[in-house]
Amino acid sequence: MSGALAWCPFPDEDSAARAAEALLGEGLIACANILPPMRSLYVWRGAREAATETGVLFKTDLALLDKLVARIPALHPYDEPAILGWACDRAAPATARWLGELVASPEAQSGRDTEGGST
Repeated sequence: MSGALAWCPFPDEDSAARAAEALLGEGLIACANILPPMRSLYVWRGAREAATETGVLFKTDLALLDKLVARIPALHPYDEPAILGWACDRAAPATARWLGELVASPEAQSGRDTEGGST
């Protein structure tokens, strides 16, 4: 088992928390670090934009990363949320075990059998 992370900004803390609660309930993440509001500067569809957003760092197992990245858009208020996921190069042994337990959880097993999971 190895760890993985996914990053996604949300428009506010409430929408971030709702998504995190759903993903925890579905067994796709072990933890969501919901960060304080941040200023985002970006180009979207050719126009420069700025917004205040709430970033979330999701901790999961690498075996669940693709499912997590596929699931977030259904829980997100943006039409096309920015989602990045990557494998962790290193993890403390206890952390790796903790994240690996997700793969064996009944929630993750049932979530992998149903496209899109549950809400």
